[in-house]
Amino acid sequence: MSDYLIRVLSDKANVIGLACRTTELVGLACRLHGTTPTASAALGRALTGGLLLGALAKPGLSVGLKLEGNGPLKKILVEADSEGTVRGFVGVPGVDVMVKDGKLHVAGVLGTEGHLTIFKDVGLDEPYQGIVKLRTGEIAEDIAHYFAESEQIPSAVGLGVFVEADGTVSASGGFLIQSLPPSEETTINQLIINIRKIRSVTDALRDGKTPEDLLGLIFEGIPYKILEKKGLSFRCTCSRGRIERVLISLGCGELRHLAEEKGEAEVTCEFCRTAYRFSRGELEQLIRDIECVGAPVPPAPQT
Repeated sequence: MSDYLIRVLSDKANVIGLACRTTELVGLACRLHGTTPTASAALGRALTGGLLLGALAKPGLSVGLKLEGNGPLKKILVEADSEGTVRGFVGVPGVDVMVKDGKLHVAGVLGTEGHLTIFKDVGLDEPYQGIVKLRTGEIAEDIAHYFAESEQIPSAVGLGVFVEADGTVSASGGFLIQSLPPSEETTINQLIINIRKIRSVTDALRDGKTPEDLLGLIFEGIPYKILEKKGLSFRCTCSRGRIERVLISLGCGELRHLAEEKGEAEVTCEFCRTAYRFSRGELEQLIRDIECVGAPVPPAPQT
């Protein structure tokens, strides 16, 4: 597995730990969206954070992560599932590169004022939704703040993406540590000390450290066992059928306008940039389908 996630548990302290490598999938997403280096770092952190959140979901369920800030990047939207797949995009992929202290300034492009919204599929008609204000705009701290504020779960989150001078992503990954009740203060203090010893996630990955190595450093002196190892990938759920439903939701009037004035329609998926083209004949067939059925227009699915 090139990109994968490890989940561990410390029975003694009731602490769970996750760590992952996401270099290949983040690189793919950034190429698809044509992101600048700083936008790549922001998107990569969010994709990695989404996968860590998805790994906490029950089998078959998914999570969504939306960051909206007052910076020029505007927003980041990510969807991930419990199986290890993720998709996402940023509002303005070509945002001007921002650097602070020699590092890509993610908080500068996302902004420090705004909101983080977490959507969780819990098996009901409507997903659970939790909203907190952005704390730093650095994404990792904001996710940790969400867990503490919205779910009252003490958490430590580390996310990192290294972008080379030519724009390629050479390292990406992260970790998530959570203390569940009842907690043991001595162990928690040791975890804090261990985490502070790690310079950064990207430094560890560029030094050749694996997710197993990363968790080994974090849990140094604390017994734990590996529960799971699974591969990760960037995968979109869009399809031509789903796009047809989007077009149908526009109604006959708008479809006739597209057919008569433009002679075709093209819809591009925001998540994977796949373009779906519909000829005039195909648009006219959709109109006939609506008129024949005479049923209420179905709601447009999110592509």
